[in-house]
Amino acid sequence: MYQPLTSLTRDQQLEKLQLNSNNTIWDMIVVGGGITGAGILLTASQAGLKVLLIEKQDFAWGASSKSSKMVHGGLRYLGSGQYTMTKDAVTEREKLLNELPGLVNPLQFLMGHYKYQFPGPFIFNSLLTIYDWIGGKRNHRYINNGIADFHVPGIEQHQLRGATQFADAVTDDARLVMRVLQEAQELGGTVMNYLSADILLKQELKTEPKTTEQVTGIRVEDQVSGQQFNLTAKVVINATGPWTDKLRQQLQAKKAIRPLRGSHLIVPSWRLPLAYSVSYFHPEDKRPIFAFPWENSTVIGTTDLDHDDLEQQPCISQNEVDYLLSGINKQFPQAELSEADVISTYAGIRPVVSNNASENSKNDVKKTKPSDEKREHSIWNEQGLISVAGGKLTTFRLIALDVLKVAQHYLPDMNLVDLQTAKLFTAITVTPPTDSYLNQQQIQRLKSHYGSHYSHLLNHARHDELKLIGSTNTSLAELKWILQHEMVVHLDDLLLRRSRIGLLLPKGGEQLFTQLQHLCQTILEWDDQHWQHELARYQDIIQRYYGLPQQRFDIATFSDDLPRVVAH
Repeated sequence: MYQPLTSLTRDQQLEKLQLNSNNTIWDMIVVGGGITGAGILLTASQAGLKVLLIEKQDFAWGASSKSSKMVHGGLRYLGSGQYTMTKDAVTEREKLLNELPGLVNPLQFLMGHYKYQFPGPFIFNSLLTIYDWIGGKRNHRYINNGIADFHVPGIEQHQLRGATQFADAVTDDARLVMRVLQEAQELGGTVMNYLSADILLKQELKTEPKTTEQVTGIRVEDQVSGQQFNLTAKVVINATGPWTDKLRQQLQAKKAIRPLRGSHLIVPSWRLPLAYSVSYFHPEDKRPIFAFPWENSTVIGTTDLDHDDLEQQPCISQNEVDYLLSGINKQFPQAELSEADVISTYAGIRPVVSNNASENSKNDVKKTKPSDEKREHSIWNEQGLISVAGGKLTTFRLIALDVLKVAQHYLPDMNLVDLQTAKLFTAITVTPPTDSYLNQQQIQRLKSHYGSHYSHLLNHARHDELKLIGSTNTSLAELKWILQHEMVVHLDDLLLRRSRIGLLLPKGGEQLFTQLQHLCQTILEWDDQHWQHELARYQDIIQRYYGLPQQRFDIATFSDDLPRVVAH
């Protein structure tokens, strides 16, 4: 029977992995806890495999919590002739909208058309006609400039000819990862965060006319306790995003990943109130950028730049801040947004597969502009290590199916036929408590975020704990549930990924620290020293990686001097 992720049993789960490591052969070990790895875990679990997923940091720690939050068909890819990619993405978007309402939600887009700007209304609407045909329904219309200003007050009026309205979808990317992991666990999948895959284990195979090495497992290290042990598998899947080449290079594989950084600003919705996602071209380089409503705030993005340092978390640069602010103020001149309006920032690294990937990217000239790189996924099968990178959040299920097709070489009894059309998520039939005082939209959100366990969450929550925190959609009851059941090891796991409070409230949710101290000490059994250490660590992360660049000069270097302990 399915047991929810639980931080209280993380140490027992780790102990179980260690005790059984010498006599357990996994069908598959997935390295990487982002949306790609989670999708592979779920699909492999649906196929009946004995599968383990491990993640060096926290689940969705990388780009899967720092994406543009869009579940979209990739209209711009259609414009560059990538029809198959667009078709797949539109199909998967519709599947997610149907299966996860409340977590994947429709979002209306509006694109203004200005004189002398390409593409004009005719070309753009022609593309959207194809886009809608792929999706099987008409989702766009052209509106004149007066109506455009009505729908999006404050939009730049100079030389505005009109606008096109069309539909896509938006999500909470980190919560989507957690929901996929939960579904996989229900089917028998095993997950572990803060467990790194350091060394590939290999065995010599004698095949004519030469002897070759085959990957048979991995040596792992628990990032909390420092314990190391070996895990054995019939096949190892490398789904580590921008870090894909790190494992591949243990097999002397050629570098294939070009890491590209995409940075974003979050401002309060009252400073830029939007009912639509507004797409526009930046006046500096004519790149398409956007601003859209998300979690009662407004997100402005994104950039597309080479990123070479994979040892540290990515963060926005001052040039990117200036670029995004100048673009949004050109599109909404009356808003006059400035750095003082920014609640938080975030930056994710896209693992783009490129012929321009190089060993020394600082010295090599890259011929292709970052925004011109193709975004399709690629798969490498190298001596029992199957690596996958690239692709879109929207198509994670199709990427997983492609990976499993390659893995059939090592798992010939695996049957994938029924998975092509299978549902990803279990239908929820549990009814909510009649006295929960939540509206239908709130109940739908809890269903989609927590699956069938939403009813358990509500049954164990006091009415006052269901009150939403600040301007967010998150309640104290959810934070308690997360601490009890979702493998929280650090404070940033709770506030930046399981919930998004750290992004949506000033100073990373400083107003909640007193309440959070009580919860963490009660549920996770942190003493005062542990809490103070976690609080200092979290505040350092917020300032360095989720704040404005100028804030980084005001902080001292954080020292992680707390002795390693086994997490609860």
